[in-house]
Amino acid sequence: MNLRVFQSLWGMGALPFGGGPEWSVAEKLAALVDGGFHGIDIAWTPAVPAVEAVERAQAAGVDFGVTCFPTSAGHFEELVGTFGSLDPGPVYVNLQPVPKVFTVEEGAAYLREWLRIADAAGLRLLVETHRDRMTTDLRFTLQLVEAVPELWLTADLSHYLVGQEFAWPVSDENHQLIRRILERTQMFHGRVASREQVQVSIGWDHHRPWLDLFLGWWEEGFRLWRERSGPDDDLIFVTELGPPNWYAITGPDGNELSDRWEEALLLKRHVTGIWERLERSTPEV
Repeated sequence: MNLRVFQSLWGMGALPFGGGPEWSVAEKLAALVDGGFHGIDIAWTPAVPAVEAVERAQAAGVDFGVTCFPTSAGHFEELVGTFGSLDPGPVYVNLQPVPKVFTVEEGAAYLREWLRIADAAGLRLLVETHRDRMTTDLRFTLQLVEAVPELWLTADLSHYLVGQEFAWPVSDENHQLIRRILERTQMFHGRVASREQVQVSIGWDHHRPWLDLFLGWWEEGFRLWRERSGPDDDLIFVTELGPPNWYAITGPDGNELSDRWEEALLLKRHVTGIWERLERSTPEV
């Protein structure tokens, strides 16, 4: 089993740090390859140059996954038709469930249909925990995974910390709720939040408690994944530090206060270190 760290294309918006022209798609792809990333996560949205990114990844032999935002079964069928025509295709399809529902039964119906469509197309589907989506509420999401046993998650835990506004220190009860999410997680989207902000700089000393919190959750999630996975399975962790006007913190001039690309590389080193520590501590069979 292996850890494969992907980089979000959306998370490379407005780079490089310090101003100047934004990196082109080709430059972003070159940077992530030089940074030792194993692949790229491409958000399938008109706001992102998804088609160009896929073509360049394919030409460079770089693995890619896609994140999509379906509003219905029909919409997802159209997306799956597009994804299925790509050669090579995505190693996963990550779905942010856009429809808002009031009951678990309504949500489960959407999820089962999306899973059926992906399975019929031979695509690996994961559903992301995310604010402003069906999975915005932690407890409601736990009810969804109980109702749909075949459902596996992409865990973006930043949305639950800030969305639920966990008290500090995080209580045992809330740790247990996160553990239940981790028990159903097959992929991670990585950023560090506080209870007030969805993304904080991991290079600033006063944010160290939040970094340690997330490193602990990820380590637990990695350990649980390893316990239920086979020797040929890959765990994917996507570094996804959002740009300005989304998540990045800026000063009065609108410029970022820290180098988001350096922080993505630092985050990669942190999670790789977790994985290597687990590898060393796992007894040989």
